[in-house]
Amino acid sequence: MADKKRPLQPGNTAPAFELATANFDGTVSLADLSGRPFLIGFFRGLHCPFCRRQLEQLAGIEPTLNAAGVKTVAVINTPVERARLYFRHRPTPVTLLCDPDCRTHRAYGVPHAEFQPDGSSEPPEWPYTATMAQFQAARINPTGEFPEPLQPMEANTILNAKDRFELDEADQAIFAKHATQLVGHFLVDQNGTIAWAQMEALDGPSSLCIFPTAAEIIAAVGELAR
Repeated sequence: MADKKRPLQPGNTAPAFELATANFDGTVSLADLSGRPFLIGFFRGLHCPFCRRQLEQLAGIEPTLNAAGVKTVAVINTPVERARLYFRHRPTPVTLLCDPDCRTHRAYGVPHAEFQPDGSSEPPEWPYTATMAQFQAARINPTGEFPEPLQPMEANTILNAKDRFELDEADQAIFAKHATQLVGHFLVDQNGTIAWAQMEALDGPSSLCIFPTAAEIIAAVGELAR
């Protein structure tokens, strides 16, 4: 049965967590981040090229957010050993945390879609349940890299080839278990209260991989300062 916990909203208290870091040794917890605002994004694993692109965008605006007193954190659905190997060659100023089981994604209510069995009489309830036909009919081109919108899995395959990213055994295992995990962004204030939230594709699978822009994130941080 799909977990239908609703995404946390502004005014909710940010749930506690403690996760291993990919770009330095040790762990980072909510307690470690307390006392200053932080932006936290919950992503699919490294197998998702759109998530990798969003991480690059976050890295690009990290100096701006840091100057505003906001720390930038990303939780990726990848085992820490795999993530450390990848980011050793692609250093980033973003604090990268690893959650191969998506437990923190669940705690913050970031949806994970499940496919209904063939012949099910239950109506799909996106973003929690979907039919395979519904997903197969989706077409996306969120970064404008394709001449026309493509089916999401085809889009992933093409961009991974373009990036020369080959899924290893750890990536394959995460993809098999968490391929339909959605992405969420939260801005948490210095008191640990969510001030802004954005979820991926709440209106349907054709909105997959559309994430907040740099301008939208910076505007949300600006509102926090008022």
